[in-house]
This record gives sequence, structure tokens and C-alpha cells, in this order.
Amino acid sequence: MKSLAALALATALLAAPLSVQAEQAVKYGNIEIHYNAMPTDELAPAVAKNYNIERSRNRALLTISVLRKNKFGVAEPIAAVLQAHAVNLNEQRVEIPMREIREGAAVYYLGELRVSPPDTLKFTVAARPMGENRDYKAEFTRPFYK
Repeated sequence: MKSLAALALATALLAAPLSVQAEQAVKYGNIEIHYNAMPTDELAPAVAKNYNIERSRNRALLTISVLRKNKFGVAEPIAAVLQAHAVNLNEQRVEIPMREIREGAAVYYLGELRVSPPDTLKFTVAARPMGENRDYKAEFTRPFYK
């Protein structure tokens, strides 16, 4: 059941408007950080329930995955220590606690925060992949309209 929910979550996240952020990843050599943010009311009710996510137009979901290319050049998910925050148009900053989800070979991170649409949030994520001694940064902006 969790695998089906993971597939549904991934599908929902990939279906988010691509016009907002064409390349939803940053790359540093063999490390990639993939990211997305969306209103939680866009999640299917079953997916939100399975991941204990409150569906609301006033809540946002931040998703992060960190990948490392193996010796064959194939990107594989890896665990990382994450720090994330968002800043709104009024320069108010909020820390975003992230929780790790592991399902089979998949490793990804979810964080929730309040949002007051209409607003635009600037997200900053620092990821330290396991086995690395430095942080990699991802920054992106996401408008919330409704």
C-alpha cells in the first residue's frame, strides 16, 4: 500500500505546474537535489492521509530528494541531512522541519508549512548527503495563488 501511495505522491508532485519551475533540480557534479513545493489541497485525499499531511489551501508541502550518480552514471537516491526554510513577500522567515521517507530504494523528504495565498515563497534548502563533508544548496521561488 505504501508503494502505491508513493507512486501517487510522485505523480501528484510531477503534475504540479511545470511553468512555475522548468528545471526542478540543481546539480553539483555527481550530486543532484530535486525539489518541489505545492499546496497540500492538491494532493489526493488517500495520499495525504497515508503520509499524515493536512490537506488545506493554507498549507504547503515541500518535497526534496537527493541523488548521487553511481560509477555507471545512474542517479540513485541517498540519505542526507536537510535544513530548509522559506521567506515570504513580507520577509517573514519560517523554518521547515523535514521528515525522511524510505520506501524500497526511494529516499525523500517532506516538510509542511503554513502559507497565506496569494503569496510567493522563496525556499532555501541545504543538503548534506551521507558520506559528504559539505552542504549543497537549492533555492527556488514558488507562487501560491489560491
